[in-house]
Amino acid sequence: MENGHTREIKNPGPFEIPAQLRTLLMFFVAVGGAVFLGGLWFDARRTWFSFIHNHFFFLSLGLGGLFFAALQWLTGAMWSAPVRRISESFTAYLPVAILSFVILYFGIHHLYIWSHPEQVKGDLILEGKAGYLSVGFFMVRNLIALGLWLFFAHKMVGSSLAQDRDGNFSYTAKNRILAPIFMILFAISYTMASFDQLMSLDPHWFSTIFGVYCFSGLFYANLASTCVLAVYLKRKGALEGIVNENHLHDLGKFMFAFTVFWAYIGFSQFMLIWYANLPEETGYFLHRFHSSWIYISFFLLLGKFLVPFFALLPRDAKRNEGRLLGVGIFMLFAQWVDILWLVQPEYSASGPVIGVIELGIPLGFLGVFGLVVARFLGKHNIVAIRDPKLVESVLHHHQ
Repeated sequence: MENGHTREIKNPGPFEIPAQLRTLLMFFVAVGGAVFLGGLWFDARRTWFSFIHNHFFFLSLGLGGLFFAALQWLTGAMWSAPVRRISESFTAYLPVAILSFVILYFGIHHLYIWSHPEQVKGDLILEGKAGYLSVGFFMVRNLIALGLWLFFAHKMVGSSLAQDRDGNFSYTAKNRILAPIFMILFAISYTMASFDQLMSLDPHWFSTIFGVYCFSGLFYANLASTCVLAVYLKRKGALEGIVNENHLHDLGKFMFAFTVFWAYIGFSQFMLIWYANLPEETGYFLHRFHSSWIYISFFLLLGKFLVPFFALLPRDAKRNEGRLLGVGIFMLFAQWVDILWLVQPEYSASGPVIGVIELGIPLGFLGVFGLVVARFLGKHNIVAIRDPKLVESVLHHHQ
């Protein structure tokens, strides 16, 4: 980008969240911590199931930010330059995700039956998987994956931030080299993490499409959270003259598209298992389609798919701040419920359990996530002000 062009766009600089919001987020952290510690005392197994549910949800939000940014560098996208830094801010959560995974080590025996030798002995399926499903190997490979994600976040987001200072195009060129490498490693490592942390809660079940299903939820939630934060910052006047209804329209189109993609992957997984009708595969869905879990299953069909599908279908809806904000928040809630549907039936086969533990722990995670993202946005420009595509995007979308 030529220096003359940068003067056409005013640098919004960092953004400090209101003191009341920061206090609220800190309150959430305190509530979540108290509920977690109290839950370990009163019902440890239930507490650990809630912990892994929210650990994976917020891990996916943080990693989704890195995936979104890498995708833009890989494709050389122009439209996303004004909002990419918002997604980059989510990567600030990845160090916290490493910490929460280390904490998860202390709950392994409450979550995974394969971690109990007496459960494995005599079970042909578990004995066959024993070499892979061992506590030590589980911890090592997942920590390696988390370390890889943090490494790429440090390198790529670090280059993006460095470019703000001197506008050197070499930073973008470097990220265009790193992005495809990250994508390959991401596909393998996130699939592994999905298999390990979620699918192995029921180690007798398997699905080769499960990693793609979890990825579809990751990007579904990332697009929603990026849109929600973009609308919030725009309403606060922080993105004045940079992000307008045309940029929001682009985000809305992606939200709409990946609502359909999630539904397609979810249906594909179900259809293949239903058609094959193999007992070792159908059990997973059978106990999610019986008892009161059937209501959550219907919510995912009607709520996670049809509500955002029809809400975002009209062109004007994708250009309406209020509509996008509401749909984005709803999509995040729907993704949270989806992971509940993946996790909690292994704890309560008779139906979902929602109480203080299930509501308090996510508040704690939300508080931590909000604080680290706010810290990132408070230290760095909220727009990649010297990105080579920024002027083109802003001028094009203002025509």
